[in-house]
Amino acid sequence: MSSREIATLTGSSHDNVLKTIRALVKKGLVSGNETPYVHPQNGQTYQEFSLDYRNTMVVVSGYSVELRARIIDRWMELEAAPATPAIPQTYAAALLEAGRLAEENEKLAAASAAAEDRAKLSERYLAIAVPKAVALDRISTSDGSYGLQEAAKILQVGPKAFVQWLRANRWIYKRPGSTNNLGYQDKINAGYLWHKVSTYENSSGETKTRDDVKILPKGIARLAREVPGAALDSDLSPVPVASDATANFRAHPEPAS
Repeated sequence: MSSREIATLTGSSHDNVLKTIRALVKKGLVSGNETPYVHPQNGQTYQEFSLDYRNTMVVVSGYSVELRARIIDRWMELEAAPATPAIPQTYAAALLEAGRLAEENEKLAAASAAAEDRAKLSERYLAIAVPKAVALDRISTSDGSYGLQEAAKILQVGPKAFVQWLRANRWIYKRPGSTNNLGYQDKINAGYLWHKVSTYENSSGETKTRDDVKILPKGIARLAREVPGAALDSDLSPVPVASDATANFRAHPEPAS
């Protein structure tokens, strides 16, 4: 609180308040420094004290209870009000404040640049992710099925590595002595795989049946998210699926291990 405000609240002249403060400072009872201020009416420069709560209370201790109450009420108002930045009173303080503001501006500019970089990265991500998401959605809702070679081509991975991944991750397996890949039952139940049954004649002219594992659109969409390095081919040509596709494997349960 300034000595001028003390004078206003107590109804005393500012000169008398200054005399009281100076006397108490001389006795070592109050600590404070005189600082210049410019009078708003005449533009002249005068001296004043700026005191904290303890020193203010000592200064007004000789006043009446009513006047001390005014001072205390005013202190409560000042403490409740939001703090306002102090105006530098010296050239050195002004330089320090200017440096602080410049540093804050640099941090804000850096934050703004970082935000722009994040926005650019988001745009690049969307440019890649959106077409892929559209392709995934188109695959998942199309009516088609794919052999292992076709699926590898769609996912843009090597066929050999793709088949090895399917076996290692319990999508397909082979029965002992068989050359045909079969699908695990949980993948069939989930709608990822089915078995296509076809007939053929062997070298002896006998008619035989063979079932081949096929990957359904839902399985392609799942594999696109799980197979390392998979990237959807934008040109997809779904193959029609027989209506009883998922029923063809019911008689061939997967092995226990």
